[in-house]
Amino acid sequence: MTTPTLARPEAIAAVPRWRTVISVFKLRIGVLIMLTALGGMLIAPGPAPAAWQVVLMALAVLVSSASAGAFNQFVEADSDRLMKRTRDRAFASGALHAGPAWMALIVGLLAAAVAATWAWVNGTSALFLFLGAFTYAVVYTVGLKRRTWMNIVFGGLAGSFAVLTGAAAVDPSVGPQGWLLALVLFLWTPPHFWSLAIANRDDYAAAGIPMLPVVFGVPRAARIVHVNTIALVAASLLPLLYGAGPAYAVAAVVGGAHFLRHSHRLARDPQRRHAMGTFFASMVQLALLIGGVAVDAALR
Repeated sequence: MTTPTLARPEAIAAVPRWRTVISVFKLRIGVLIMLTALGGMLIAPGPAPAAWQVVLMALAVLVSSASAGAFNQFVEADSDRLMKRTRDRAFASGALHAGPAWMALIVGLLAAAVAATWAWVNGTSALFLFLGAFTYAVVYTVGLKRRTWMNIVFGGLAGSFAVLTGAAAVDPSVGPQGWLLALVLFLWTPPHFWSLAIANRDDYAAAGIPMLPVVFGVPRAARIVHVNTIALVAASLLPLLYGAGPAYAVAAVVGGAHFLRHSHRLARDPQRRHAMGTFFASMVQLALLIGGVAVDAALR
């Protein structure tokens, strides 16, 4: 196994302390998760919660995601040191000490987010919120990541639970549109993440993490990404059968075609640049889907 490499001291010193602390919480991913929760709320039929409840729910999703992201970095500091992409992370580099105070903060943030959602939104939404953070932090990070290439398949349920958190804020029974958008997020996560894993295959191999391209090789992994993208695009059309609006329809077709074009190119020519192109295409597709949901909600 590759010897762990700490970040250069000068690189650590060059980063302001506040930015180092904030980086632990993976806020860019958190904002994306928050937007999917808002998408779940907007696609659900029925009267929207009060504006303050919407804001509270969104912030609770962001905080719970930040808690799970910090737990991920806390637990994986040793393996992060083995990967070029992650060795400069705060705990891995030694810029921050992963002591018990951090774990107390992580648990406290999640508890506060769940409790606030339970008290001021509803219990079902709070349950989905907890399950999303638990899935990413415990099921994926601790239970599956180092044991099976299926890790991200089940880890992807974290995004699905975010959608359900938003949908349950409107109606705790969660109608078919909420469940179907959750299915879309479940199917979106593997090709999204596997594309990035293909681009960083050597890093995962060095760290001993059995991501799809490490286990099956890059060419086969690229074909699997394309097949999964086909399934995703098909699933993204299902909400149209249950009343999703015209903006969502356009977004699903345009975003799906864009993602499929890149995944097909990756399957035919599995090079790193095509893997990154597919990764970014997945982001475009998701942004279009959530945007379509928001436009339809505004026009209702």
